[in-house]
Amino acid sequence: MESELNRREFMQATAAGSVVLASSGILGFAANSAGSKIISPGCRGSKVKVARIFLGSIGPGALWPKANMDLDAEIRSYKAEFAKLADELADVDFVVDELVTSSEQLARLKGKFEDVDGILVIQLNIGVMRIIEQLVRLGKPTMIFAIPYSGHDWVSFGDLRKRVANVDCMLTTDYKQLAVAIRPFRAIHHLREAKILNITRSMPVDYTSEIKDKFGTEIKKVDLKEVLDVYNSIPDADAKAEADRWIKAADRVVEPSEEEIVKSCRLALAFEKMLDEENATVMTADCYGSMYKPLCKAHAFPCIGFTRLNNMGLGGICESDLRCAMTHIILQGLCGRPGFISDPTVDESKDTIILAHCLGTNKMDGPNGPSAPFKIRTIMERQEGAVCQVEMRTGQKVTQSILIGTDLMLYFTGEITERMVSLEHDRGCRTKIAVKVDGDITKLWRNWSSGLHRQTCYGDITRELEFFCKFKNIKFVNEAV
Repeated sequence: MESELNRREFMQATAAGSVVLASSGILGFAANSAGSKIISPGCRGSKVKVARIFLGSIGPGALWPKANMDLDAEIRSYKAEFAKLADELADVDFVVDELVTSSEQLARLKGKFEDVDGILVIQLNIGVMRIIEQLVRLGKPTMIFAIPYSGHDWVSFGDLRKRVANVDCMLTTDYKQLAVAIRPFRAIHHLREAKILNITRSMPVDYTSEIKDKFGTEIKKVDLKEVLDVYNSIPDADAKAEADRWIKAADRVVEPSEEEIVKSCRLALAFEKMLDEENATVMTADCYGSMYKPLCKAHAFPCIGFTRLNNMGLGGICESDLRCAMTHIILQGLCGRPGFISDPTVDESKDTIILAHCLGTNKMDGPNGPSAPFKIRTIMERQEGAVCQVEMRTGQKVTQSILIGTDLMLYFTGEITERMVSLEHDRGCRTKIAVKVDGDITKLWRNWSSGLHRQTCYGDITRELEFFCKFKNIKFVNEAV
């Protein structure tokens, strides 16, 4: 129990203030590595660095929303609101936390902004536009937050966000949006901290270089020998104990033998060990390509290992799909929940797109959320291996997206109307959901481009995703309109 508590303290999650209890709960565990360096999701332990700037004016012109405004009292009021958001902001350090009332004062602080992930500007009263213009020239992602009666400067915000890529604005009395404002900074931070291990024989060198240059994400090729060495180092007893946990948690084991599940769990433990040793956060494998026969068919398929990593708040990605890996990290940063990779197919008669894949993740609400029911099945088209066939919930809003290259984000939203129970038949993949699209299903498929796979997460995170894309100069395109 003592080692479990130590790991709980160490595994402070860095998305949405959640804590990954890595040795607790069903399938949210990391069964074999107390003291692991892995920090989830997508981040290797460092906190998101935010500059929190309270922006006000003083003197004869500071007359609106009222004369002689007590700026210190306003700041105390805001900090009380931030205190209510403490859990969600547990991974955030306000490394700059200042009241700024003049351009000269801001100039003196300039050096402190160099290492921040983003700047949160809270407008207190009128007459601050000149300072805002100076702030955005720092080149950091900048979010302006202003409640009604903060000042008339908002009339210039629309033009500002058109002119300047790294700035956006929120005009609201909903103080919970202060946490939303920081989520894009978190995603940016996670991308810079993330390291993806790709088990494959070849790597797209140009793509990995462009990703590193723009986002800071490292993608490393892993050789088969390294995987097998770690796989063979996992004690039989640990692999068997891990398999017993999955079998016990499943509603039913349908096709796979216990031996197949044990092999899958041995590889799952190997994946965690490799991420730990490499200080990495995401694992993917060319499971239908170069690694099919030498790794999957000869030893084990990675599916349970990938599900397990997703449950922990890390990343397990099918088929060496690096675009999905990058999208997964972004989604984790924005909402603290994993993505579900899918092979979609369309049913215009129901205005739905069916999202199907054999790899299902049963913790779609995030590491601390409820565990969805699942069965352990074979991979549908291969009739071998072991995968989780997951029952997602109907009525759930979802966002589907994919990062194409470094400058295009495709997305759409919808609601789950059917799930695997009603879609169960001998076609397609094991885990299935039908999503009624927000928009036009015909336009969606006619607009479809850039391949098959997409990532789907629970919740409508359109706003957070749009903020992120604006800050990173990424074109944001709804495929369904």
